[in-house]
Amino acid sequence: MNTRTPFLKIINFLGLFFCVSLMNAQNIDVDILHNINVNRNTSLDGTFRVVTNSALPISIATPLIIYSVGLIKKDSTTKKTALFIGESFVVSAFITTALKYTTKRQRPFNAYADIEKGTAGPGFSFPSGHTSVAFATATSLSMEYPKWYIIAPSFAWASAVGYSRMHLGVHYPSDVLAGAIIGSGSAYLSYKLNKWINKNSNEEQKILKNNELK
Repeated sequence: MNTRTPFLKIINFLGLFFCVSLMNAQNIDVDILHNINVNRNTSLDGTFRVVTNSALPISIATPLIIYSVGLIKKDSTTKKTALFIGESFVVSAFITTALKYTTKRQRPFNAYADIEKGTAGPGFSFPSGHTSVAFATATSLSMEYPKWYIIAPSFAWASAVGYSRMHLGVHYPSDVLAGAIIGSGSAYLSYKLNKWINKNSNEEQKILKNNELK
């Protein structure tokens, strides 16, 4: 009996299962976008264009304003907070751009004739860059200022940015979900990295002080 035959059957079954699951996921992705975009209230297009266009300005302005406050008050902690938020933005933008040029997914309005494009959408689709930077800003801001009146509006805005990308037909739901994960993950990664750097810096300073006392 050939022992490879059952193994090959299992591999073929798993391969077929993966392909079918991927096709079903793609169909669900398109169906959700279709319901959001094609059946949308077009009178809200202008509002969602304002929301979608706010992603980059707010994500850039937030760390700049906080850093300016730190300079005025001569507060090094506030300046470090601003740098952390800025780093989260840069990391999320870098990961998003790298994935866009790796996956090269077509925009939905290019792939499906019934999807209406409601705003500019150059380049590739996966993941959503606007959603990524919005969630990076919302997450990093919430980590530094863990108050409900900061967290709630921050994530409400970031979620509105993500929804606006689907409403305007420039992203699939999976693009938006991936963008939200990347943005929040970038903030968490930047937070952990800064914590590790500060810990090592403090340890080095202690060693130097101890050497001076000897």
